[in-house]
Formats: sequence, C-alpha cells, structure tokens
Amino acid sequence: MLNLRSFHCLCLAAALWPPMFAADSAPTYFRSDGGVASTVEPLPGHLDPKANLSWRTPLDSGHSTPIAVAGKILVTSFNPAVRELATVALDEQTGRVLWKAAVPTTRIEEFHPQSGNAAMATPASDGQRVFVLFGSYGLLCYDLEGKLVWERPLGPFQDEYGSGSSPTLLDDKLIVQEDHDIDSFLMAVDRYTGRTIWRTARPQAVRSYSTPIVWQQNGRKQIIAAGALEVAGYDAGSGEKLWWINGLARIVIPMPVPVGNMIYMASWAPGADAGQRISLESWQQALAKWDKNKDGKLAKSEIDDKEVLTRFYRMDLDQNGQLDQPEWDRHAQVFRLAQNSVLALKPEGQGDLTKSAVVWKHPRGVPYVSTPLVHQGIFWMVKDGGLVTKLDAATGRLLQQERLPALGNYFASPVAGDGKVYFVSESGAISVIADEPEWRVISTSNLNEKTYASPLLVHGKVFIRTAKALYCFR
Repeated sequence: MLNLRSFHCLCLAAALWPPMFAADSAPTYFRSDGGVASTVEPLPGHLDPKANLSWRTPLDSGHSTPIAVAGKILVTSFNPAVRELATVALDEQTGRVLWKAAVPTTRIEEFHPQSGNAAMATPASDGQRVFVLFGSYGLLCYDLEGKLVWERPLGPFQDEYGSGSSPTLLDDKLIVQEDHDIDSFLMAVDRYTGRTIWRTARPQAVRSYSTPIVWQQNGRKQIIAAGALEVAGYDAGSGEKLWWINGLARIVIPMPVPVGNMIYMASWAPGADAGQRISLESWQQALAKWDKNKDGKLAKSEIDDKEVLTRFYRMDLDQNGQLDQPEWDRHAQVFRLAQNSVLALKPEGQGDLTKSAVVWKHPRGVPYVSTPLVHQGIFWMVKDGGLVTKLDAATGRLLQQERLPALGNYFASPVAGDGKVYFVSESGAISVIADEPEWRVISTSNLNEKTYASPLLVHGKVFIRTAKALYCFR
C-alpha cells in the first residue's frame, strides 16, 4: 500500500512526464560499460595522492560505485552514527557536494558486520533522473538537482547480509533483482513513475547479490539474472523466464558479462571446491544426532555443528527458531548442486540449456565478489589474495596467472581504459597493470582506506570511492 508521500510523488511524476524528460541520454548503471572506459582522453597510470590527486571529498561510508552524469558524480552513503542513508551528488571537476538527499527510513537492514554496508547498490541514471536502491527502504528516483520524483518502498528482506544487487535500466524500465532467503524476485518498474510493469517470482533462488544485465539475442531483449546454482534469461517485455543454465555456486555475487552472443559467468563460494566440499548429512541422521527432545525438529540450542550453526538463520525460512525437514533438505540440495567455476555460455533456444550452452569452463582462480572483465579478447579476473587470471575469451585457454603487488581481499571489480587495467584491494591498494600480452606492473599506490566500490574511469579521470572519501585522479 502506498503512503501519502509515495502517492504524492507518483502524481508529480505523472504530471511532469513526458515534457520534463523528453531528451533522455544513454543509461548508466553498474558495469553498463562492461568495465571498459569509453573515454578517449589519456588516463593516469599512477594514482598517487601526493602527485596527481585532483581532489578528495570526505563522504559517509558506502560500497556503491560512483556514476558520472551531466557533470555530476553520484554515489550513495550510510552514516551509522545517525542511521542516515543518502544520495550524494558532487561536481565532477571540483568534488564540491552539490546536493545530498537523505532517506526517511526508520529501520536499517542487517548487513555483514565486517565487509557489509547499508549503502551497497550502485545508482543508475537515464541522463535526466537518478535511481537508487536501499535494502532498508526501497527505490527512490530524483531529478539531477536532488528533487524527489517518486519512491517505491521495498524491503528490508530476510537476509542478514543485506541487499547488494544494483538496479539496471532498459528502455522505460528499471530492473531490480532481489534474491534472499525467501520471496526472491525479478521486477521491472516504470522509470517515470515507479509503478510495477511486471514482477516474476524466483522461488528456487536463495540469497545472492548479483546485478542483472541487459542482453539482446536475435532482436529479442532479455534480462540475464544470475543467482544461486543458476543463470537465466527473462523476456524484457513480460518477465517470462525463457531459459536457464545450471552449474553456478551456492551464493553468486559477480554479475554476468555479455559480449556479443556470449555470456561469461564467474561464481565461487566456500564449500564447493574439489576436495573441500561442504555437505549436510541426511535429515534422519541429523535428527538421530541432535533431536534431544524427539519432537522431529531441530532447535538451535540442540545443534553443536559449526557449519550448521553459522547457517541456521538462512536455513530457518519461517524464522520460528527450529529447522524442519523441508528447510533442511532445501539447504542440503544447494550444497550438493553448487559448482565453482567460470562458464562461457552461448544460450540458444528455450528451457534448460545446461547441456548445450556451455562453450568452455575454467575451475580455478574464480572470484567470490569481483565481476570479471572481458576486453580485447582477454578475460580478466582477480580473486582474494590478489591472484589475477587471464584467459582467452574465445577458448578459455589459460594465458597468464600472476600475483598483484598487493595481497588481501578484492571486492572491487577490475576496469580497463587507455591500455591499462586497474585493480583495487579492500585495504585501498591500487595496482595498474599494462593491458598487454606480457605481464607488466605500471604502478602501485595505497590510499590506506577500506575500499569496496569499483573504480570509475571517465573523461580522463579515475575516481576511487573508499569508505571515507571520493578521490579524483587525472
């Protein structure tokens, strides 16, 4: 049910459209450029705060990758001290904050205590409006001066690690994918009003945090959604599920990467590597071991297995503090079917394409969070520890595997431009690698601030968003 404030925004949007939004530009959203800069200006090969830093603007925390629209840089932020979620616009040239729009939320979603945040989704823009998604509140649409156009409450969702998927734009639609412990869905809303165009349930999908992508095959526009165990294609006009391919990890965070008629999909999660697989025993065995009161269910206090206890929340679908057989069996099946690998896919047809669509498969060096990069026929990926793997995109042949100068975790996705590939670690270490056949490190530097957002390359500048600030190098 819409509240009075939401209804007022919908009426305002309807009254102003279409004259106000007559000249929309190309859409911008997370990885809408595939991680490859369209800029023709030279990009800096050294990102040294003491040498070529153009500006640094302090910001509240956030994991969202910045986007550039009409001379503005847009990000979202979270201030835990005052529980404030906000959208922030900065001047691209100077870093000056132009406006900040706070969200009137009363409840902050749960998120990972070490590496999570309540501002994880990257904004999207059609050149006239900016769209943001907070798992604690829902969708909001602002004009480029920060005025609220419409809002659409969603969430919080049943997931103690929050909502990490970012919205995607296609034609008149804003696409949202939310995969959680229950009630997972893919949805298209009208970008002018926020009204639902279609909503497709994903009943078999459990928690994942991948962002959907737009793909076109034989003139038919599709939305490609990756989730636990499966990547699938949906008709962009109706939301109908057209095809699916099994063989993904039990938790999927990287997004699909479309290149021509191919889709590249990397997915990895703990417990599915050969020799290190996690499995749950049968329900009957679990009852025999732990059901002390013989009620045919398992309370958390009855279980002494760490692998089960750490996953109890997500297994307890009805949140009644006990596990029953359907809940147990569902999670056991996810572990049993999970596969960690990179898949190169060529989906042709409808229905289950698992046996026909896989062109090649690579099982090693697969990232948990970071989305791979495909550029000039080379498939790049980085996993925790700073291990970079380069594959031939056409065949999957291993070309190189090298270690970045900075070790540690890698949440940010690599980006490429002007003959360079940029990598940023969780600790804020930046490695610039030559986009050449031979491995060559151009430079290394360190901002010494936690960094989860991916770099933005635009107009000859490199933007790095850390947990404390937004940096602009040129």
